[in-house]
Amino acid sequence: MKKFSWRGLSIIIFICVTAFYLAPLAIPNLPEWWAKNKLKLGLDLKGGMQILLEVDTSALSTADARGAVDQNIKIIRERIDQFGVAEPSIQKLGENRIMVQLPGVSDFEAAENLIKQTAMLEFKVVAQPDEAKRVLDQIDSNITANLENFPALAELDKQDKEIMADSDSLGLDETQSGVFSSLVRPGEMDYEVQYDSVRLMQELLADSLFHQMVPAGWQISLEKADATNIRADRILHVLSSAVELSGADLARAKMEYGSSTSTDPRTANKPYVSIEMKREGARKFERVTTDNIGKRLAIVLDNVVYSAPNIQERIAGGRAQITGRFTSSEANELAIVLNTGNLIAPITPASTSIIGATLGSDSIKSGSMAGIIGLAGVMLFMLVYYKVGGLLTDFTLVFNVGFILAMLTAFGGTLTLPGIAGMILTIGMAVDANVLVFERIREELDTGKTARSAVDAGYNRAAVTVWDANITTLIAAAVLYQFGSGPIRGFAITLAIGIIGSMFCALVFVRSLFDTFVLTGTKKTLSI
Repeated sequence: MKKFSWRGLSIIIFICVTAFYLAPLAIPNLPEWWAKNKLKLGLDLKGGMQILLEVDTSALSTADARGAVDQNIKIIRERIDQFGVAEPSIQKLGENRIMVQLPGVSDFEAAENLIKQTAMLEFKVVAQPDEAKRVLDQIDSNITANLENFPALAELDKQDKEIMADSDSLGLDETQSGVFSSLVRPGEMDYEVQYDSVRLMQELLADSLFHQMVPAGWQISLEKADATNIRADRILHVLSSAVELSGADLARAKMEYGSSTSTDPRTANKPYVSIEMKREGARKFERVTTDNIGKRLAIVLDNVVYSAPNIQERIAGGRAQITGRFTSSEANELAIVLNTGNLIAPITPASTSIIGATLGSDSIKSGSMAGIIGLAGVMLFMLVYYKVGGLLTDFTLVFNVGFILAMLTAFGGTLTLPGIAGMILTIGMAVDANVLVFERIREELDTGKTARSAVDAGYNRAAVTVWDANITTLIAAAVLYQFGSGPIRGFAITLAIGIIGSMFCALVFVRSLFDTFVLTGTKKTLSI
């Protein structure tokens, strides 16, 4: 019976893990759980924008200033996630700066405006159905009188009139509505915006001219998008513009789970959010709930409605529950929004850099070409100088490069231009361990030892040197990662992964290939 080999098992695991994480790069139509493991490209390779933000903490106490940057990062991340940017990088720089990198973003102005906004958490009363209808009718009337200022709505109105003309010619009964009202449809309690019209509605709500079309004392806001179904319709709320409470009145919010024995069907075995007001906020909240029983109170962050619970009774003491059709994650998200809604300190962009997709594509091509040339040059040298030993090294070198990409994918790392530079450096360093081993083997062969004895002695003598050289480089990579940022960290991560892979390939993989395919029988010569 053949003796069990831990070396062989480790090589099998090494190859399988590398192949698993590299597969999505080469094989289309993989299962979703597998295909989601894709290598992320950094800003310099994918294109996008980078914004350096300055946090003004001059008006804050020392204690508040320490947490201001971290709180702002939470809010910015929440906004970016809603904006739909994949793999954003948001990190703190120094004491009062935030670096935001948005790979793949194309609407640069919208992204920058989104980040620069000061988050405003507000509580506003939702209009009653008859009031909401009057507001929408007035908006339709105002927009019709100024239709030339809204090209998208003008085009939509033209299409609606053509449909109406066709319906008249066919004898169909079509009820015409205002051009703005045509974007929405009545729901059970509010109005709904179909997915195909959501983008146009968002553009209108971001247009300052549109807000002039809304009757005084009212505002229009969309409900937060459903994170689990991005193509779902959105609720449109008509709100009173009066701010009943703001984020400054809120002390804390917490997601809780109702007991299964609770007699309240709104919370029994369901997640909800409990909120607690500050002293002055509690007085305001009691007044608002007293004056608006039977109405709904919308919780609005950056003009997006997160929840609009019904006021069923006067609430004293500044404690309340926000109930609804929440999942646990949605309730927790709402609690986070309530807790981190307001920026403690204002932010201003210190600099903005935009990298076009074309530049990113060129970077990938030039970086890939540099990597291929470097890999080919090293492989050719090893093959010519060390013959069979060089051939085995070249074989494992390909796996080493694949291992770097696989580990970046597995741990959610991002490949950047400095990362490619680290990979190219690793290619050269990867053979360094093999060179040390091969030179030791040559020395042992010169003393007259057999091939197997020379290989054993060569690896034993070179192993300590290989470990010392690579561990010192790993320490340098760790220091770069700890104290560096952005591209420097990308270089450090790629370098560290490459060092680990090269040590495994040199001391385990190549050694196993020698034992299996080269050192057969009592062979006395070795092509090295």
